[in-house]
Amino acid sequence: MVNFSHLLKSEAYIDGRWCPASSGTSFPVVNPATGVEIAAVADCGPADAERAVQAAYVAFQSWSKETAQARAAKLRRWAQLIADHLEPLALLLTTEQGKPLAEARVEVRSGVDSIEWAADQSRRAFGDIIPPFKQDTQILIMREPVGVVSAITPWNFPSGMITRKVGPALAAGCTIVLKPAEDTPFSALALAVLAEEAGIPPGVLNIVPCSSAAAPAVGSVMTTHPLVRKISFTGSTEVGKILMRQGADTVKRVSMELGGNAPFIVFDSADLDLAVAGAMACKFRNAGQTCVCANRIFVQAGIHDAFVAKLAEKIKALVIGPGDKDGAQIGPLINEQGISKVEEHVSNALGCGAALVCGGKRHAPSSLFYEPTLLTGMSPGMVLFSDETFGPVAGIFKFNDEAEVIRQANDTRFGLASYIYSRDLGQCFRVTAALEYGMVAVNEPILANAAIPFGGKKESGLGREGSAEGFEEFLETKYVLIGGLA
Repeated sequence: MVNFSHLLKSEAYIDGRWCPASSGTSFPVVNPATGVEIAAVADCGPADAERAVQAAYVAFQSWSKETAQARAAKLRRWAQLIADHLEPLALLLTTEQGKPLAEARVEVRSGVDSIEWAADQSRRAFGDIIPPFKQDTQILIMREPVGVVSAITPWNFPSGMITRKVGPALAAGCTIVLKPAEDTPFSALALAVLAEEAGIPPGVLNIVPCSSAAAPAVGSVMTTHPLVRKISFTGSTEVGKILMRQGADTVKRVSMELGGNAPFIVFDSADLDLAVAGAMACKFRNAGQTCVCANRIFVQAGIHDAFVAKLAEKIKALVIGPGDKDGAQIGPLINEQGISKVEEHVSNALGCGAALVCGGKRHAPSSLFYEPTLLTGMSPGMVLFSDETFGPVAGIFKFNDEAEVIRQANDTRFGLASYIYSRDLGQCFRVTAALEYGMVAVNEPILANAAIPFGGKKESGLGREGSAEGFEEFLETKYVLIGGLA
């Protein structure tokens, strides 16, 4: 039987040591599927964040001077240890976050890929030599690590979002202070256990968990401290704006992966079965709690009724249950706030004229499980059109022509992910060019991979994660002019 007890840590990890919060306080973390407390975790405060930043700054002096090969070797060892502990890490993730175990395994594997990709990139922090603009000189362009990085990660991918930030930061020669989400701190702390075993030196990776009440004060230290040179955040657009303002006084570099409102567009020319399968994978993964899941499903009039009928059949067959239950496909929502938002969106849609095809209520009155829901007759005036639902609710918007759906798809302040289903190649290229999104998937439902530049436009963020572009986020450019060479 799989057991994660050897990876379950409840203290902060600062400067290579496991330690309680300086205040001596802790906060409970519960399993969202059962409501049962898993453990109480150190409730860190500003003093703990300060210690972590100082430790990261000291460690940076030596870590940044290690050879790329030496850093890469430690990262590969870390990735291998994560792969070796896939089952306990996945079970721990499911226990604190709720997603089905099969999805948790995929997330842990994606973290291995992210770290391995970053390890490879560590040897590609290439500089350049530029032809001089005057005689007897030489011009060098060097690439150097940014410095201490503050990272704040979300609860919906409590392992994958960490490895996607920490991997490239450490590969570039940076050190990092990480605050995991208060609902899901255990995956972060477990990764620190394995990082320590892999030989990542003290102070290079620091984990500072805290409750929601302490988060503003801890976050303020991480975003305003003069020794921190970069902020990397994944979360809501509203919080991202706060962090950007806090980092502005010391002109910190920022990477922001923020909210989404993804359109999923199905044209009459689409392969119907492929589009339905794509909508299921895109919409209901992690019970709809992903920033890139389909939030507005636009279906052209000619295929609308057939699409709805097939989608309804698939939705009704979904299995609801705790993530560690065999065959479970829809786990709980993360907390009461999350399920209340879903209820408000559904209630608003029905009050504005939408029709309920299936679902539409909690699976049990006092639980965090919500029935997979299908709504038709959706219109732009509904809250779901403008706001991210973050739950297992598929709202279908019928449209007539290409120009109409492009206009509606772009009618949002967000611009993260978008999806097109069509067998008309010209249409695919036209619509791809017209969509105001950082990522477009054509006839495919899953976007993320370590090799791709993940990120959005407009109020969905700044910068990219993954790929060579994501690695560049942790590097500074230094220009050196050498004279007197005659």
